[in-house]
Amino acid sequence: MSPPRPLRRVHLLALITALFIATSNALLATRDESHHHNAHAAPLTMLNETEVTMYHAPTPESYYTIDWDGAMVGEGTRHPGLMMAHIIFMSLAFFVALPIGIAMRSVKHAGRGFAVVAFWCLCALGCASGGLYKKLTPNMYEGAVHSKQGYLTLLLALSLSAIDIFSIARRIVAFFRSDVKFTLKAFWQTAILGRRNDHDRFGAEYTGLVVGEAEEFEEAKLGLSSPDRVSGDLDPIDEYTGDTAQWANNVHHHHRHYRRQSTASEGTVFGTSSPTRSSDKIQEVKGALISKAGLVQRISKGIFAVVERSLVFAGLWQTLLGIVIYTGGCRQNYLNGCLAHLIKGGIFWSYGVVTFARFLGSFAELGWAWNQAPNNKNYASAEFTESFVIWLYGATNMWMERFGAHAGDPFTTKQIQHIGIAVMFCFAGLIGMGIESKLIRRWLASSAFTSSSPSDGAVQTVEEPASYSASFNPFPALVIGVTGAAMAAHAQTYLFQVQIHTLWGNLLVAFSVLRCFTYFFLWINPPKSVLPSRPPTEALGAFFLACGGLVFMFSTEELTIAAMRRGRDGKPYKTFDFYNELFTLICTDVMMFLNVAVAITCFAFCWTLFIVGFKGWLKSRVNPVVSYGRSA
Repeated sequence: MSPPRPLRRVHLLALITALFIATSNALLATRDESHHHNAHAAPLTMLNETEVTMYHAPTPESYYTIDWDGAMVGEGTRHPGLMMAHIIFMSLAFFVALPIGIAMRSVKHAGRGFAVVAFWCLCALGCASGGLYKKLTPNMYEGAVHSKQGYLTLLLALSLSAIDIFSIARRIVAFFRSDVKFTLKAFWQTAILGRRNDHDRFGAEYTGLVVGEAEEFEEAKLGLSSPDRVSGDLDPIDEYTGDTAQWANNVHHHHRHYRRQSTASEGTVFGTSSPTRSSDKIQEVKGALISKAGLVQRISKGIFAVVERSLVFAGLWQTLLGIVIYTGGCRQNYLNGCLAHLIKGGIFWSYGVVTFARFLGSFAELGWAWNQAPNNKNYASAEFTESFVIWLYGATNMWMERFGAHAGDPFTTKQIQHIGIAVMFCFAGLIGMGIESKLIRRWLASSAFTSSSPSDGAVQTVEEPASYSASFNPFPALVIGVTGAAMAAHAQTYLFQVQIHTLWGNLLVAFSVLRCFTYFFLWINPPKSVLPSRPPTEALGAFFLACGGLVFMFSTEELTIAAMRRGRDGKPYKTFDFYNELFTLICTDVMMFLNVAVAITCFAFCWTLFIVGFKGWLKSRVNPVVSYGRSA
């Protein structure tokens, strides 16, 4: 029985298309490294298996095919349980125990040590299961660096734990050297947990500051009662700078003792005003020492916090690297494109998660949660940090786009496109940092005044507009939006690849538009409270940005080709031979990629909400209760 007429027309159309592709492939020069199709021609709707194998080696067997596809059956090499244990333990360590420990440390909770112990126990179990899997399974990926980079990450985490252990050792030694009566409870609270009462903790610090001046004594009392000092927990960084402050106190103590013994001789030799000058000099030196100690403390705590939080993103990178090695991807000619998609997509994904955390209230103490910074302290704005990251990304990627090219090779269209984007990142980031500079802002504002100064020499006072209280820097959003728009129009070989790039490009454009809406509404009514304002446009923008970064990682050439081969929309795919070339009918649906990205993003945002909420709950238990009043 002959097939129906419409079906015969479909077969005829497929044969004509295959004949056209087979003829044109001999005429078209390869333009780019991974795009072997004419950029001005219509994207292909069928996968040319012969062309793929011409430029890329066949995908070899991998750990995944051994464990799940039945490769090498009968050789005792299948151990999927060990791999699942490795994944579960390491995920719990870096994405559960580590964030919980960071949240507990940020509020100086005494139980953070238990989170650290849990982190290392999970890491030990994960390394044991992973090492056992590696011993029992043949090496399916030559040159894999997952283990090496993983151990480097653990070494970095171990260095942070060593600081904690060193601080505990210092407290134990100080406890036994003190005159405090030994009790198990006192030893646990003071030496192990690092809890001290305010008198013990700050008495030595203010010994030299409260000699007899009433004003300084009142300042000391105010310092003791400040909200930042409610908790009695000691940060390990605080202990290192305490020695300098204690030394300054001892200097002042010896100075007072010396003054009591030699006041008469000082008055005879140097005059009656000399003791006052000497006291002022000592106070000046002491203030400089304490100020220097405070600066070192702030820098040390900042470095410690940044490194500790970067471990979470290092865990994300190790997850991506592990997936690549386990599935056997990113080999040979796929490597450069794969790294570009994973690194850049991972940056956008992390940027989206951090933006959502800002919306929830993270970094409110820096004024980054769309609020006013507490205590009117001058911190670098979130927009300055975003602009700095954008500049750093562009400054490095301008020179990295030629990786893999040989000396003397001409610039390809793809390289020119990507270098142009990198140059935009570099200089737009510089503009963003310049706009955030208070010095440059004052220079720009000076153009509003006349060159002639007032005749009476009085300083002219000008009231700042309300918009000066916040940052409205559109360049980070502009860079992300232009990148999305450009990549949405990126020429691809196959229609499915075009659709995937268009999808994540539009998601990045959506973030840019929503960020501009945030600035528009906050420009009308700038934030006046220290509480997070939580603009809803930021929640949506963060979701689109994270989801776009995830789809960006999904759009690697190797992954899209694998999806086209398998027809992951539930439709059967068909491979046929025509004039010695193999073609696969593409039956892949972009909806599957989008749904997976949305599901993972929602799960990650839910976990972010839990971590930020858990941190707030801990802080509400440590700090005094705050009553909230409604704004007029």
